[in-house]
Amino acid sequence: MKIVDDSEKMKQPYDDDENYVSKSALKRESTAAQALGQQLLSLSQSQLQRVPLSENLLDALALAKRIKVNTDAHRRQIQYIGRLMRDEELEPIKEALKKVLSRSGHVAAQVQIIEKMRDKLLTEGDGAIQALLDEHPHLERQKLRQLVRQANKELAKGPDSKAAKELFQYLRQETV
Repeated sequence: MKIVDDSEKMKQPYDDDENYVSKSALKRESTAAQALGQQLLSLSQSQLQRVPLSENLLDALALAKRIKVNTDAHRRQIQYIGRLMRDEELEPIKEALKKVLSRSGHVAAQVQIIEKMRDKLLTEGDGAIQALLDEHPHLERQKLRQLVRQANKELAKGPDSKAAKELFQYLRQETV
């Protein structure tokens, strides 16, 4: 009489298959691909050009941008994009997306730093100009003082100041 242990009885036919992927794993992959498609949908057209995507996927993304958000048609288009994403190589797309997002985040951070620098110059005056010149000796003291003085005059008259914009542009060109 042959003795069969319990593990033999519990064994499923797909347990010996190395290529078997469970339905749950497929669903997780599909959801991840759909989420990546959502991230791609938030990019501008110029940013999308820097990501390696197939022509079908680019067309599907362009169509999804034209469909009104929070409608069934938009939801179905997102699902379709997720389906197309499963046929794509995801790692190069993720890497390119990371580069695109970090580049735009870096630019935004630089703009905020320059805006703070400009605001400090406008509020503190000569003390802030001297501190900025100590940090960036290549800047022109006379031009900075002139732009700050003109911007303060214009800001006293109204919220929009051409000189404040010129000061921002000068700082952006010379400090970055």
